[in-house]
Amino acid sequence: MKRIPLHRYACSFSRLFSMAVLFLPIILMSSTVTTAQKMKAEDVIAKHLESLGPATARADEKGRVAVGTAKASFKARNAVGSIDGRAVLASLDRKAMLALAFNSPTYTGEKFGYDGKKFTIGYVTPGRRSALGLFILQNGEIFKEGLMGGTLTSSWPLLRLEERGAKLEYSGTDKINDKSVHKLSYQPKKGSDLNITLYFDATTFEHVRTQYDRTISSRMSGGGIDAQARQQQTRYRLTENFSGYKKEGDLNLPHTYTLQLETTQTNGSTLDKWEADLTQFLFNQDIDEKGWDVEAN
Repeated sequence: MKRIPLHRYACSFSRLFSMAVLFLPIILMSSTVTTAQKMKAEDVIAKHLESLGPATARADEKGRVAVGTAKASFKARNAVGSIDGRAVLASLDRKAMLALAFNSPTYTGEKFGYDGKKFTIGYVTPGRRSALGLFILQNGEIFKEGLMGGTLTSSWPLLRLEERGAKLEYSGTDKINDKSVHKLSYQPKKGSDLNITLYFDATTFEHVRTQYDRTISSRMSGGGIDAQARQQQTRYRLTENFSGYKKEGDLNLPHTYTLQLETTQTNGSTLDKWEADLTQFLFNQDIDEKGWDVEAN
């Protein structure tokens, strides 16, 4: 029998190994694409609801309240500042309220309320709303749809999607803090000027982020091409992040809630951020109906 020198085996193995390394990314990419193609919006939603807790716990609920500490930080060009305060989220069916309160004469905080029909926003000082308040006022579907606050509120739209009539589409995968996530685009029944994207952990299917994007062009004045060249755009990105999921009662809920508004223009940008560390959850609470109207409080 003819013997083949060992160095020839080594060369053959080397060539096979090189080919495997070359084609491995293609194989992995193909596998990822196939998985993404198989995943549907309804699959993500079903697994997400399972991650929240039993169906009976998700449906059988009265008033819910979450309370904790809050921190607000603001960055405009070279100016930076932060203050500490309190956070409260309350909900009952499709009614919801979010309050971020701070002991400051120039910034008392944020208040948003929805009683199922009427949406109200508080003032940071008498007669003046914040940039966040104005943005949500102009895009009221953020609160009316039950999106704001995510799974922290009983008004979370994925709990009663058929009632909402919203359209959700699977938008592939992405990464947040090096963790894979599934993306769903959310379109309210009555439409929206916002691009709304929901993010879910690819392993646990917990809701980890909602992102709202909108670009607004300033109106052109007379002057033709020169005026058009000077036309400015304002880009808004409002992001809600949810983490620290732990069991509260029979539900799996986030304990860290971060809200961030980034505004970008040609002459600069601002970044406002609110962080809430939620430490107390109360269920089956009797909530005063007047509490949903934050302008009256």
